[in-house]
Order: sequence, then C-alpha cells, then structure tokens
Amino acid sequence: MVFNPCNRNKCIADSFPAFTVSGCQLKFVNQFKYLGHIIDNTFSDDSDINREIKNLFTRTNVRCRRFKHCSRPVKVRLFQTFCICLYDTALWSNYSIGAINRLASCYTKCLKSFFGYPKYSSVTAMLMELGVPSFNTLIYNYNVSLENRLNECDNILVKRTVVFNL
Repeated sequence: MVFNPCNRNKCIADSFPAFTVSGCQLKFVNQFKYLGHIIDNTFSDDSDINREIKNLFTRTNVRCRRFKHCSRPVKVRLFQTFCICLYDTALWSNYSIGAINRLASCYTKCLKSFFGYPKYSSVTAMLMELGVPSFNTLIYNYNVSLENRLNECDNILVKRTVVFNL
C-alpha cells in the first residue's frame, strides 16, 4: 500500500505510475493497519487513539454484561486484565490533545460504568477505593516500560535509535 500525498500543493503531477511488488499492483490508501496499529498519511496517531477508544468501550461493555454479579475484587482483576491493555500507547508521539483527552474520558466512563459509580462521583475517590491507576499514571507506566525494554536490548540498531531519539 502507498499513501496519497497529504499536501497537494507540492505535487508535481496529478497521476502517479503504478507501483508493483512481485507483479502485484499496490493501492493508494489514506490509512492502513500494521500489527494492530493504524498508520495514516498524516502520520498522526489520532486514528489509532480513536480505534483504542472503540476497543475500550467494547471490552468494558462485554465485561459488564458477563460479570455484573461478581464481587468487587473480581471485577477489579477483570478490569485490570482485559480493559487496561493499552500497550501501543507508548508508540504514540504525534496526536492532538483532544484525542488523548477523549481517551482519558473514555477510561473514566468505562471505570464508572463497570463498577456502577454514579456519573458525577469523584474520580479520585473512585480510583483510591478501587486501587486502579489513573489514566495519566497508566500512560506514564507504559512509556517508561517501553523505554526500559529498549535500553536493555542488546541489538545495536535499537541502541542507536534510542540514543538518537533521547
């Protein structure tokens, strides 16, 4: 797949030759999914954040229906296991503040709906009572975890990339 140019003002031509790999013609696309991560022609992570919002709501709603009669400790474990799996967040580097705020709001709404808290209840009190990390803590932990794994890696290409980006 090949991206269409995002800035048409700098284009030299309106049509491009067909790109082929092993005799198969590649399509021009605006976005595609690679290893579960959505990459688009603007190189923004907003599309991937929106995908994660949909997935978080879906995972939470499924768990709400199936495990509504479980005890609170069981629900906490289920939420930590199935709903807080935002592993690709450490890869996000180019996103709008609105997109990340929507994801933070989604996280809070999912917590409240899963555990049956009222809409206007205190988020801080809820997090302390449940022993679940806040959204910002969660994102920070994933970023630090990725950085630590990259620093411990013995691959020379990864080492050069990490040193260059830091």
